[in-house]
Amino acid sequence: MIDYSITNEYGYKKDYSYLDDVIKRVMEHEKVENATFSIVFVDEKKIQELNKDYRNIDRVTDVISFAFEDNDKLAIDMRILGEIYICIPKMIEQAKEYGHSEVRELAFLTVHGLLHLLGYDHMTKEEEIVMFKIQEEVLDLDERFKR
Repeated sequence: MIDYSITNEYGYKKDYSYLDDVIKRVMEHEKVENATFSIVFVDEKKIQELNKDYRNIDRVTDVISFAFEDNDKLAIDMRILGEIYICIPKMIEQAKEYGHSEVRELAFLTVHGLLHLLGYDHMTKEEEIVMFKIQEEVLDLDERFKR
C-alpha cells in the first residue's frame, strides 16, 4: 500500500490529480509496495527558509526532500519515506523557462523529490546519470509528461 498526502499550502488552483499516476509509476519502477510520504506545495519564502535552515543555502529552490529513512531505528513494515516540498512559483517559472507545461514540470519535480526520498542523489556525475535516467523513464511512460 502506498499512502501519501498532498498539502496545498500555496493555494495552487490548477488540477494536479495526474500526480497520482506519476507517483504510482515511480513506485512500480522502484518496486516499492509499502510506503508513506507527503508532498507540500509552498511559496518562495517558505522554500527559501527550509533551504536556509536545513541546507545552509539562502536562496529559493524548486524542490526539497527530507528523507526519513535515513533514520535506521524505525522498525515497522511500512516505509516512512519523508516529505517533499515543491515551490509552486519556481515550478511555474521553470516550466516557462524550459518551454514546457506546468503539468510536465510539476510531474518532474514530484518524481525528482520522490527519488530523493528513495535514496537517489545527483552529487556526482554517475549518480546524476542514474537518477535522471529513471526520471525520464518514468515521465516518458505518459504523453502528458514528455518533453
